[in-house]
Amino acid sequence: MVSLNGPVRQVPLVLQVSEQFRAQIESGAWPRGSRIPGENQLATELGVSRGTVREALRSLSLTGLLEPRVGDGTYVRATNEISGVLVRDDLSASLTHVLDARAGIEAAAARLAAQHPDAESIAALSEVLERRAAALESGDMDEFVAVDTDFHRGVVVASGNPLLLRLYDAIAEVLAESIHQTASIPEDHRILDAHVVVLEAIRAGDPEAASQASYALIETIKQSPSASSI
Repeated sequence: MVSLNGPVRQVPLVLQVSEQFRAQIESGAWPRGSRIPGENQLATELGVSRGTVREALRSLSLTGLLEPRVGDGTYVRATNEISGVLVRDDLSASLTHVLDARAGIEAAAARLAAQHPDAESIAALSEVLERRAAALESGDMDEFVAVDTDFHRGVVVASGNPLLLRLYDAIAEVLAESIHQTASIPEDHRILDAHVVVLEAIRAGDPEAASQASYALIETIKQSPSASSI
């Protein structure tokens, strides 16, 4: 029998250090795409050996969170392991695959949202579409991409399914990149119209129409010049 009063195993130092680095990534202290401090600096700051730092960085590189670049340092590639695996294994290289994955998740979310439409979610989606239109009008591409991302996530939030939202957020970086790749100003009016159709189907409480509209939106994006040129 194992005694509950027995000695507690100490967490290996390399694991402790890697968890500290992971916390830096998850908190945004080390943003995605940024170069992190060098091994010597990290070792000095933490009071550990350079070898310990190297092993901790290597473990996070294997998960896809970090990317070592010879002669240039180590960069943050992703903020969670799911996105890290997708990027590490180049599974996100096909824009069509990412858009198909988005279609599956967002159509399911739209269907659920339409089953129980609530005023708060609909108001939030309407406000996001207004901000999206304003970003288009001003020609602010960064704002446009950010707000468009907010709309698609908002549909998932409106679904009321926390597991679906967790899945969406886990691969948010890959999905956001697909939006960045396909966004264009001026925008094809069919894409803007398709966003409105999704919202109106949810507002009407029509699950089938909401699901179909969400699929149709992604298909319209696939056919856009910005997507076909990639």
